[in-house]
Amino acid sequence: MLIRKIETFPLFYHLPKPYGDANGLKTYRTCYLIRITTDLGVEGWGECVDWLPTLHKGFQERIIPYLIGKSVTDRITLVRTLKKWHSRSSAAVSMALTEIMAKTCNVSVCDFWGGKFRESVPVYASFQSYSDKANWQKHSLKAIEQAIHQGFDKIKVKIGGKSIHEDQQHIKMVQTLLQEKIGLALDANQSYDIIAALRWQSMLDTWPNFLWFEEPLEISRITEYVWLRSRLSAPLAGGENLEKAADFMPIFLQYALDFITPDTLHVAGIDGYRETLSLARSFGTRVTPHSYDGALSRLYAIFAHACLEPWGKMGEDSIEPLEWDVMDNPFTKLIGIQPSNSEISIPSGTGIGLEIDSEMLAFYQWDGNSYG
Repeated sequence: MLIRKIETFPLFYHLPKPYGDANGLKTYRTCYLIRITTDLGVEGWGECVDWLPTLHKGFQERIIPYLIGKSVTDRITLVRTLKKWHSRSSAAVSMALTEIMAKTCNVSVCDFWGGKFRESVPVYASFQSYSDKANWQKHSLKAIEQAIHQGFDKIKVKIGGKSIHEDQQHIKMVQTLLQEKIGLALDANQSYDIIAALRWQSMLDTWPNFLWFEEPLEISRITEYVWLRSRLSAPLAGGENLEKAADFMPIFLQYALDFITPDTLHVAGIDGYRETLSLARSFGTRVTPHSYDGALSRLYAIFAHACLEPWGKMGEDSIEPLEWDVMDNPFTKLIGIQPSNSEISIPSGTGIGLEIDSEMLAFYQWDGNSYG
């Protein structure tokens, strides 16, 4: 079975109301989808993300010419080559080829991977807490309140983009709203040093509903993470931008984090992503996946989590939650799945078991010119 055609769908959405984290405000969202069709007419979809002009040029001039005529069964070899050229493009290709193989075998992606442990996985509502509003804290609280009404029992909010005093004011207001009944995680996006991170210690120690403290330091500072983990009672999390399973080894070997947060679009290829999850289990490190961009990346994180063995024996099914971006982003709605009571059901059917919304693809198609 050979690759006959590859179509690309660069998508762009200008945010009417900017939002952001410690890295600054975002004014747009992008997503890059591909559809691979074989000589037998079997189709598979994939997703990646990067600067759209770079992605589009790379696919049209190098990646597509390379893939046309290649055998779908050479997925691992093809993805390994693409990782050397452009790591993030390999995510889309590996997803599409995985779906094609699952469809060819007349099974779901989960069954193609060997079967799932569960029919649903837990999710948490993830926020970009900052806006261009003078009253950004109240704006954030309103969004959190909406998520609670939708049934989420765990949330993650951003810190590190304002002064520690302003951020702590905000988090105190959040805790008043949550009344310690909703789980809370904080994400600093690598914006602190150790001294700044320790200024959160007294607050973290008093919160019974606290889930984890995500990336307070640059993720490369493994020794400092080990020291910080010995000082804080709060679990530490991180690793969303690491690109391969081997990059997590220093974290595992030195027990620097309680949770790793790999992303299906950042770890090169969906097989490499699953390898990372398996490696984490071998070292007894928990996994709460980062998922911020589009619907397919989130769906494959869900599939991988469904197929991941339980973390421990402390409950009937000890499985960690994965991120559910609740911000304004139409690309997470390209397929029709929504959580219910902080759980997302695993789609059934062959392949991914879902259809891509073709009208949305056409509506948000990037024109090749406007950006930002």
